[in-house]
Amino acid sequence: MKPASSGPDFGTGSGSDPGYGVRLAQDADDRIAAQRLRYSVFVEELGARGLSVDHDNRLERDDLDPYFDHLLLIDRRRNAADQDHVVGVYRLLPHDRADTLGSFYSDVEFDLSPLRRSGRRLVELGRSCVHRDHRRGAAMLHLWNGLARYVIERDLQILFGVASFHGTDVSAHAMALSWLHAHHLAPPGLRVTALTERALDMDLLPAAQIDRSAALSAIPPLIRAYLRLGGFVGDGAYIDHDFNTIDVCLILDTATMSERAVDFYTRKNPRA
Repeated sequence: MKPASSGPDFGTGSGSDPGYGVRLAQDADDRIAAQRLRYSVFVEELGARGLSVDHDNRLERDDLDPYFDHLLLIDRRRNAADQDHVVGVYRLLPHDRADTLGSFYSDVEFDLSPLRRSGRRLVELGRSCVHRDHRRGAAMLHLWNGLARYVIERDLQILFGVASFHGTDVSAHAMALSWLHAHHLAPPGLRVTALTERALDMDLLPAAQIDRSAALSAIPPLIRAYLRLGGFVGDGAYIDHDFNTIDVCLILDTATMSERAVDFYTRKNPRA
């Protein structure tokens, strides 16, 4: 199987800040910069460890990286030669490439059989992160806009992937996980399930004990963004000790997205 190829510049994306650009990784410098950003966020901020961590070079990477498309948020004010120009990243694996590779990354945590049986055109999203200095303002909208163009150009229909709660203390996330199970569980035809002894039942609290406001405030912003688009989660979470997270599988069926949601994440100017 050939590694993923580079792609076109996706322009400035959503927002009006010309300092940002969104494109697919084009060369080794791009990929190293993405892996360095992932190290900064996942290892230094969130305490990830394991085989994918290269502390000597400050990179978070694995053997699958060459086969994914890496959608990059570029800070055009930084020098690519310094390999710090990437300030946001999504790792993307379309279904046809996953078929050739033999699996999706998420196969190690969730039974993806329902998605495969759906016959829909799938794309797996993962390793999403934004540099701490760029998490306010238009940066995330730029990245979302680039993702929307990637999906539209390839006629992809189902987006899915692992999204994480920081830390493996189940009690700390019981309210949020219970809310997701009660209100955002995927329909049976797309309902993946968590695997192995690391699987965690998300139905942790009785309905009467789930406080909507407290639950929503405890859900990470990226997960909330998918929920606003009409996304849902699989059945059960997965405790990932290597990344120091509790993971849920997010699923977004583009056919069920409202026109308002599509417009928000694909328009050129979010202030329009």
